[in-house]
Amino acid sequence: MPEDRSIVQPPSHCPACGNNVRPYDNIPILSWLILRGKCRDCKTPISFVYPAIELFTGCMGYLIFSHYIQDTSDLTFENAWGVIYMFGFVAILIAVTYIDLRHYIIPDQLSIYATPFAILGMFGLDYIGFSGAISVQESIIGSVLGAGILGGVALLWWIVRRVEGMGMGDVKLLLLIGSVLGPWPAIPFVLFVSSMLAVSVMLPIQLFKGGGLSRALPYGPFLAWASVLYILHGPQLMRLWLPGYEAIFLQL
Repeated sequence: MPEDRSIVQPPSHCPACGNNVRPYDNIPILSWLILRGKCRDCKTPISFVYPAIELFTGCMGYLIFSHYIQDTSDLTFENAWGVIYMFGFVAILIAVTYIDLRHYIIPDQLSIYATPFAILGMFGLDYIGFSGAISVQESIIGSVLGAGILGGVALLWWIVRRVEGMGMGDVKLLLLIGSVLGPWPAIPFVLFVSSMLAVSVMLPIQLFKGGGLSRALPYGPFLAWASVLYILHGPQLMRLWLPGYEAIFLQL
């Protein structure tokens, strides 16, 4: 996607020799181990990034599954579709994280173009009664609020500094995040946690490398993992940080 290449055609192939990857050589993790990390045809090394991301995605899938399905009584039609939807969302966030770290961009296909499908999917989950669903109104408001707040911050930074302080890719990503998680308390949670993660993790690295605050900071990964944290532990953390936040929500 960052190179404007299709993920459908041509099918999976070795970037070195161009030969198509056989179906039995395309099994996550196992194929890489069986091939000893090399292309079957030209023996060019295959980056460890491939099985690492596959393993990480599988682990995240397990966490999402165990979050919504904790015992056999939770194995319902509604929860099954809810897990599939949420896993798809987290898989997008994993892709966004790697692409933004490597290329400093967030493809529109994984943000703004995905948002209408996310809203439509959430409508379906709410209709069938998935417990983790939000209403379509909350989905729309969450997307507009998320993108609006981050876009407003970016605009204010440009007015004050006359330089781009945040890429529009981050704004578009929060559009998608808001459509899945809703407006309150998800958007404040994601913005607060992502900011704290960015400051605590990236700022020391940036200062150590030199360039200070003028160096580019990929913010998308922090938005992504603040969103995952909200899915898994958001309500519990909100009760810890802001006791009685449910009452505040009702007042709003």
